[in-house]
Amino acid sequence: MKLHYKKMIAPIVISILVICYCVLYGILIFAMEMPAWVKIAGGVIMVGLIGTMIFVLMERMKEIRKGEEDDLSQY
Repeated sequence: MKLHYKKMIAPIVISILVICYCVLYGILIFAMEMPAWVKIAGGVIMVGLIGTMIFVLMERMKEIRKGEEDDLSQY
């Protein structure tokens, strides 16, 4: 059981780093002088990327818990 937790560390750390990057990039978009539609579009894209990253992380955690360490076995 503890082996599964060790395998979850890397995806969680990478996901946190990507989410932090998206948040900082989104803050930068809103801090710059741009038209409102560019800021809104950038915000929507960043929120979409964050949501996708969380979804992929949850799917990967489910795979690790089930014992499917290798995604290539599905193809």
